[in-house]
Amino acid sequence: MTMTLSQSVLTILAVVAATMLTRFLPSLLFPEDKTPPAAVTYLGGVLPCAVIGLLVVYCLKDAVFAGWHGLPELIAILFIAALHRWKKNTLLSIAGGTILYMILVQKIFV
Repeated sequence: MTMTLSQSVLTILAVVAATMLTRFLPSLLFPEDKTPPAAVTYLGGVLPCAVIGLLVVYCLKDAVFAGWHGLPELIAILFIAALHRWKKNTLLSIAGGTILYMILVQKIFV
């Protein structure tokens, strides 16, 4: 089933509006010259760690750690931890770990 032109335009406008809302609403609600509420400051401090922890659990939920199984995951996790401890760059750690994991599962642990 294909969308009509008007449906396509409305879909694009809805996506643009939702994206703009999520980008501009925090700036409107919490301007730079005002201190945000304590709850918002607290959540800003704890949610990044909670989200990363949740992603790690989600990624490992189906991993089987027996024999060689699970070894690529374990190697990638240790690499990510070491790289992050060394460089303290989250983006570099995630990208490096992803690249290493892909190399491991596609070339080494085939």
